[in-house]
Amino acid sequence: MIDVQRLRVLRAVAEHGSFNRAATALRLTPSAVSQQIAALERGLGARVVDRSTRGVTLTQAGRIMVGAAETVAAELEHARQQVDRLGTGRTRLTVATFTSGGRLLLPAALARLTAEHPRTVIHIREGEPEDTLPLVRQGAVDLALAYRFDGPLPVGQGPGLEWTPLMEDPLYVVLPREHRFEGRDVLDLSELAGEPWVLGCLRTEAYLRRYAGIAGFDPEVRGTTTDYFFARSLVAAGMGISLIPSIALGPEVPGLRAVPVAAPGPVRHIGAATLGRGGRPHVTALVRALREEAARH
Repeated sequence: MIDVQRLRVLRAVAEHGSFNRAATALRLTPSAVSQQIAALERGLGARVVDRSTRGVTLTQAGRIMVGAAETVAAELEHARQQVDRLGTGRTRLTVATFTSGGRLLLPAALARLTAEHPRTVIHIREGEPEDTLPLVRQGAVDLALAYRFDGPLPVGQGPGLEWTPLMEDPLYVVLPREHRFEGRDVLDLSELAGEPWVLGCLRTEAYLRRYAGIAGFDPEVRGTTTDYFFARSLVAAGMGISLIPSIALGPEVPGLRAVPVAAPGPVRHIGAATLGRGGRPHVTALVRALREEAARH
């Protein structure tokens, strides 16, 4: 029989990339972590990690076991919530979201959910998709409002993770008033090759660099913030131009103009990530409310 605690330790090693950092997260000694991994390997008859001076990496067997560990953790968390509901009559729902999407979609969707299920206790966690999607797989979060740029989800979907598309969120070039392109109805990124940029997140910078590379230039990025409103304020101050998702264009900053990017322009795809498990009416109701709210925008 596979020990659940050893699976928990393996998950921590996979997440942190070393025995020492996993030990700190688990409040164990590195020796205890090493012993747990060694015992797991003896029980399986296969190595689950490769050790080196640069840390540890999962073997194929290790990746299989981490997937199993996440499934077990999710099922245990689901069972705990069911037991809590027996004792309190309330359902606890944990929702994770990125900032701009949460601000646009969540308040009205949560109001609809609580009207339909008034004994629901809701907890909100803010975070980027690469942090929150693993929490859905592990059962620590019931639903993550997340986004992806062109291509796959920010992290592997993993077994049982379902992605419900909600809306497309095109990115706009944000210019200061009296900029030479202020009067344009649409812009091609290649026209902006000589412009300095200030951006609202690291993922937007990576996305801009990819699109700029296709357009044949390397953008001069003078600043990257963690807040789109701050980035727009810097544009208004004359620090450069920016690339901002449409849902992050409000509240209005005086002295700015947002111009669409010529097709095929960059776009974020916003959706809800949940575990593909039936019998969760509160999660189903929230997904439905999010879809209804997204359809209004």
